[in-house]
Amino acid sequence: MLKNGDKAPAFELESSNGGTVSSENLKGSKYVLYFYPKDNTSGCTKEAIEFSQLIDKFKNKNIQIFGVSPDNMKKHHKFISDHDLKVTLLSDPENTVSSAYFAYGDKTMYGKVYKGIIRSTFIINEAGIIEEAFYKVKASGHAEKVLGCVL
Repeated sequence: MLKNGDKAPAFELESSNGGTVSSENLKGSKYVLYFYPKDNTSGCTKEAIEFSQLIDKFKNKNIQIFGVSPDNMKKHHKFISDHDLKVTLLSDPENTVSSAYFAYGDKTMYGKVYKGIIRSTFIINEAGIIEEAFYKVKASGHAEKVLGCVL
């Protein structure tokens, strides 16, 4: 797992705002990457709505918010439209970036082990260094917790 002080893994992903977002073009900016399993599921929806409700507070601190899941852009756009989301969503269909951040791996449900997204969040500073790493996040109240870490 990644920890505070580690260099954030490089990435380039398709963005719901059009084009791509990359760690390279974010150099000099502070941002939050949060990894979530799937659009329009209860926990993921709650987390995205809470980040969206706090977006102005993050913007006031010059911090961008990016949600990352394996979903494609069609699903992302529907998710944004259905819930009036204000966060930018990134598509990681091969789980390449989530794997680099150790946000993809073994999960257990009803005694069965399977591979999936491990809800995780990273605050990354202007130099591309992880300031805070959160693994096995509980969706409810998480956005507020992240905001509290950047104040």
